[in-house]
Amino acid sequence: MPVHTMWKGTISFGLVSIPIKLFAATEDKDVKMRYLHTKCHSPIKYEKICPVCEENVSQDEIVKGYEYEPGKFVLIEKDELDQLSSKSNKAIEILDFISLAEIDPIYYNRSYFIGPGENGSKPFSLLKEAMDQSGKIGLAKITIRSKESLAVVRVYEKGLVMETIYYPDEVRNANHVPGLDELTEVNDKELKMAIQLIEQLTTTFEPQKYHDSYRDSLLQLIENKVAGKEVRIVSERPKTNVVDLMEALQASIDQSKETTQPPVQPQKKTKPKKRKA
Repeated sequence: MPVHTMWKGTISFGLVSIPIKLFAATEDKDVKMRYLHTKCHSPIKYEKICPVCEENVSQDEIVKGYEYEPGKFVLIEKDELDQLSSKSNKAIEILDFISLAEIDPIYYNRSYFIGPGENGSKPFSLLKEAMDQSGKIGLAKITIRSKESLAVVRVYEKGLVMETIYYPDEVRNANHVPGLDELTEVNDKELKMAIQLIEQLTTTFEPQKYHDSYRDSLLQLIENKVAGKEVRIVSERPKTNVVDLMEALQASIDQSKETTQPPVQPQKKTKPKKRKA
C-alpha cells in the first residue's frame, strides 16, 4: 500500500539544503467504535453548544483563547497565530550531530520516513552515506502544523527516518514518582536468581513475533457477530498466586527452561537383523 506525502520541505545542515518529503512511518491500528443510542442504535452526534447563551455555535463564531486564570481568558486572533506560523520555514534544520545512545527513549514521540524530493537524490544519498559511516544522527528542529518540535534524523534501512522528540521541559521528573524513596536493599540470592531468569529469557528482537492479541480477539468477535455466529467468551484460568519471591523466581526459571529446551528427537527404530540359516 503506497504511503502519501504529508510534508514537503528541505533538510539543511551548514549551507547544504536537500529537498525532501515526509511520510508517516507508523499508523494507529486501534479498532474504532462509535457510540450509539441504546434505544435505536443511531450514532450519537456531538454539538458545540454555548452553556451561557444555550444555543448551537457555528464554526465561524468560535475564537481561540488561553485560560490564564480560572474563568479568565485572553483571546488570540487567527492572524496573530498566522504571523507566528509564517516565521517557521519548511525546513528540517539540523543543529548538531550527536550519538544515538545519548538520547533516552523517553524523549521519542512520532516517526516519519524521509524520502528525497525533486532533484534531491544525489545530496540525499550523500547525507545518508555520511551519517551511516560516521555513526552519527542529526539533532534538528522542524515545524509541522504550526508546532515546532525537536527531532532526530538517522539512517534507517535504505533511507532516513525522522523522529520528533519532546523538549526537556515536556518530560516529567522521574523523582516525583511516589514510592521511589521507599526502595529497599536487594537480597544477593534473589538478585542472582533474577539475573539468571533474565539471561534465560534473553533473545534477539524479532518484532514480527509480537502482535496485539486484544485487537485480534476483538476483530474476531466483530466478524463472528456480523456473520450471526453465537459468541462465547471463555475466561482464562487464573494464575497461581505465588507469594514467596524466591519461590516465584525458581518457578519462573523452571518454566523458562521447559519452553527453551529443544524438543527431544525420537530415536529411530532399527529392524532386527535376520539370522542366516
